[in-house]
Formats: sequence, structure tokens, C-alpha cells
Amino acid sequence: MSDSVIHAVAGAAGGIVAMTATYPLIFISTRAAVETKNESKSVYRTVLDIIKREGVLALYSGLDSSLLGIAVTNGVYYYFYERSRGAILGSRAGGKGLSTLESILTGMIAGSATTILSNPIWVVQTSQAVRSMDQNGSDQSKPVVKKLGFVETVQNIIRKDGMGAFWRGIGPALVLVINPVLQYTVFEQLKNILTVRRTTRLRAGGRTSAVAVLTDWDYFFLGALSKLVATSTTYPYIVVKSRLQAGEARALKYKSSLDGILTILKEEGVEGLYKGVGSKLVQSVLTAAILFAGQRRIYESTKKAIQVISK
Repeated sequence: MSDSVIHAVAGAAGGIVAMTATYPLIFISTRAAVETKNESKSVYRTVLDIIKREGVLALYSGLDSSLLGIAVTNGVYYYFYERSRGAILGSRAGGKGLSTLESILTGMIAGSATTILSNPIWVVQTSQAVRSMDQNGSDQSKPVVKKLGFVETVQNIIRKDGMGAFWRGIGPALVLVINPVLQYTVFEQLKNILTVRRTTRLRAGGRTSAVAVLTDWDYFFLGALSKLVATSTTYPYIVVKSRLQAGEARALKYKSSLDGILTILKEEGVEGLYKGVGSKLVQSVLTAAILFAGQRRIYESTKKAIQVISK
């Protein structure tokens, strides 16, 4: 089995673990992003209202499609990322890591492939997450809308909007390729800096051929920091994408991603572009931290297991 495939499997497994641990925060941030009313609620108040009206399990609406989505997304991303990275590194001599430009190019290739292949899954997840939203106000007497599973949601989307609906939000989703590009570029450069510094320190101490090896905690914190930078920078496009993928009527009138951002600014102000950003940042940072640490550990364990089996 090639390294690229092992990285893909490890990325998918790590993503599933991270997504399961942080999904309620994804659910809350998705709803907040789709909500167009200028209503300020704390995450705590939002959680209590959802539990009161829909039950605790409502916080996991769309988890099934999210797990499928993160497995596909991370698997495809890691596969194309490692293939591209290996091709670049293999084309030159020496053990130097990727430059900033090379990291960006690698991330663009992997991100574009991932977005095109996984968009239908995220349309399903967003539709599940917002299905039971009370769009019209606080009338608690209204019956709770029946939650739909993955297959039922797919059938419902096809019945109501046709196959084309699975590509809602593909415009801002492709723009958001910059998110993992920023994330992995920041991660790769921070990792290179940290490795060089520690290697220099080791060699200054007399270990002339030593090369520093980063720990799981290093990967955890570097993953968290890189995702914080990426999500903070691109969040307005996440709002536009969520509204389009949910089939929100007003959002479907946006002429482009930029028009969506300008429309939200005009109608809802700057805060409209950052609805749900608090819970999204917490979720994104935790997910990335768990993913980077978990992916590395799963990759190493899988590779060792394959080596043992092949002997």
C-alpha cells in the first residue's frame, strides 16, 4: 500500500474521530450562519433552546452525513496532498520541506479535487442541520418537523429541487479552497520552523547528525493554530456557502459569492458575516488539533501494522 493511500485512510479516520467529538458545535454554527434574523444569542442559550424544543439528539442532526463527508473530504484531501507533496519533493535533491509557494500549490490541487467530489454530501448535511429550524419566530406551539436520515434527505432534495441542488454553494465552496490552503500552508511552515529550531539546538548540544522529531502535542497545537488563522480569514464565505447549501430562499438570489457577502453587509451589517463564528472557531480549532495529532498517530500505526503483516 502506498504512502498516499495510508495518509488518506489515516486522514479519514482522524477526521471521523474529530467530527464526532465536536459535531454539536458544527450544528450550532451552521444554524447561526443560515439564520437571517438579527438576534443575538449565546451558544449556551442556543443549546438550551434547541434541547428544549427538539431534544438532546437534535444537536447531532446531520452527523451521519457529516461523518461520511469528513471521511471523503479528508481521505481525498490527504491523498491528493501527499501525492502532490511527494511529487514536488521527489523532483529535487535534499530533505528540505515545501516552500510557502509549493505549500499553496499543493493545497490548491488537493482542495479543488476535494471540494468538487464532496459538495453533494455537505449539501445533505446542511439540509439536515437546518431542517427543523423555526424560521418564522418563537411560536413554540408549532409541531417539530420530522428529522430525515441521509437517504431520506437525498430523496427529499431530488424531489424538491432536482439533482442540480447538490451543487448549491459550489462557488463559495471553491473560493473556500483557500481555507485548507491557508491551514496547511501555515501548518507546514510552522512545522518546518519548529523542526529547524529544535534540530539546530540538538546539534549545538553535540548531536551533529540529529534531526528533531515533533511530538503529538506539537502536531495538536500547530494544527489548532493553523486552523484558527484559516477559519478567521475565510468565515464570511462559510456563511454564504451554508445559506446556499441549505437552499435558503434569499441566498439563492445571490448572483455570486461576492454579491452574497455585499448583500449580507447591506441587510445585516458586518455581524451578519460572522454569525456563529464563535462556535465555529472553537469547533474548527479543536477538530484540526485532534485531526493533525490523530492522523499522524493513525498513519504511523497503520504503516507499522502493514509492515508486520507483509513480513
